[in-house]
Amino acid sequence: MNRPADTQFPIHSLQRDRWSPLAFSDRPVAEHDLASLLEAARWAASCYNEQPWAFVVATRDQPADFERLAECLIDANRVWAGRAPVLILSAVRLHFERNGQMNAHAWYDVGQAVASLALQATALGLHIHQMAGFDPDKARAAARLPDTHAPATMMAVGYYGDRNDLPAELREREQAPRQRRAVREFACAGRWGQALTLPQS
Repeated sequence: MNRPADTQFPIHSLQRDRWSPLAFSDRPVAEHDLASLLEAARWAASCYNEQPWAFVVATRDQPADFERLAECLIDANRVWAGRAPVLILSAVRLHFERNGQMNAHAWYDVGQAVASLALQATALGLHIHQMAGFDPDKARAAARLPDTHAPATMMAVGYYGDRNDLPAELREREQAPRQRRAVREFACAGRWGQALTLPQS
């Protein structure tokens, strides 16, 4: 199922076609494709090239690991995300390795890495759905994260499935129009609140 964004201005097809489904197939994700997702994350930009991200990957081939991560999800997410063949916990290293100081940009950098991962997934015909709906304390324990790192997001990864397998309220959400704020609502010219001149879309 394709759900390209109705863009205001032209963007690359990878951006236009990326979306976050709820219906996942149980079709396994090949190891080399998973490796490509992580490679894409590896090459994201980061402050001082610190690369403050870490990913804990669990596939259905490792049922105990998969179940430990799945149990960290809130019930509303586990209903659909638990069907995906791969779950990933992203984590953020909070301090610079170079000097031990707090890295105020670490969360931003992890977001960039995940965005790179998401676009690579789209290029491979895969989807990811990022989730804030999980218990970070459970996730820390389940993944045995060191104190140097904090849980950031959970992701379901896989191929698109059958939306008819979803509960009725989730089917409606799956088919709802994709929406974003207009560019003029978040972009300013020179200072806050000053309208940016844009071409006609």
